[in-house]
Amino acid sequence: MFETLSIATDDRGVATLMLNRPEKHNAMSGQMLADLTLAAAELAQDDAVRVVVLTGAGKSFCAGGDLGWMQAQMAADRDTRFTEARKLAEMLQALNTLPKPLIGALQGNAFGGGVGLASVCDVAIGVESLKMGLTETRLGLIPATIGPYVIARMGEARARRVFMSARLFGAAEAVELGLLAHAVPEDALSEAVEAEVAPYLSCAPGAVASAKALARSLGPRIDDAVIDATIKLLVARWETAEAQEGIAAFFDRRPAAFVGKS
Repeated sequence: MFETLSIATDDRGVATLMLNRPEKHNAMSGQMLADLTLAAAELAQDDAVRVVVLTGAGKSFCAGGDLGWMQAQMAADRDTRFTEARKLAEMLQALNTLPKPLIGALQGNAFGGGVGLASVCDVAIGVESLKMGLTETRLGLIPATIGPYVIARMGEARARRVFMSARLFGAAEAVELGLLAHAVPEDALSEAVEAEVAPYLSCAPGAVASAKALARSLGPRIDDAVIDATIKLLVARWETAEAQEGIAAFFDRRPAAFVGKS
């Protein structure tokens, strides 16, 4: 049914939502954004689903936004840019407000939007070899639409350590930053995820949904006004000379003109 995802639900009601573009390290294309939004809606309405596990096929959890998709925004008209930016924002909010526990299982790399996906999970667990990074500024962009969720997860002070520098960091630091609950050996990931899933199977699903909504309401405000502001910021960055140069440099396999001497 989905071009870029797979969903499998076991007889306990545990649904595995898998990003399925392994050849692209599960980079998020426009199609994947649409697929994830629809999948979130379907999972939310499926009374047989009690818990959702979000993971990625292949070597990486999610390498962030698809660079081809981003490059297309450079050539698009402004209305199209806003439409595409809104797809990303609405996907994140759909997963963030999913009325089911969302457990992230991360392997390989989680960059840019992949960090955003980890941040909308109720619990994210990564393998010890995981690499993470908010890499947008290396491309002349900013972590705009993912920003509210990243800040909500890490808090401003911890986020500022990695939010602007595009520095890569490992699983141990991700735990310290609050992005991951645990870092485990690769062969222990399934067991660690199961330890997070199992308690929910003894809970009342409606009460779990209400408790999750309450937790969100008591946390940082992420409403339509905040989301709209991040969309405007993303579009504004897409339209800058820095972003044009950063994306072009990536495809040309050369340093961008703004790269300084190390």
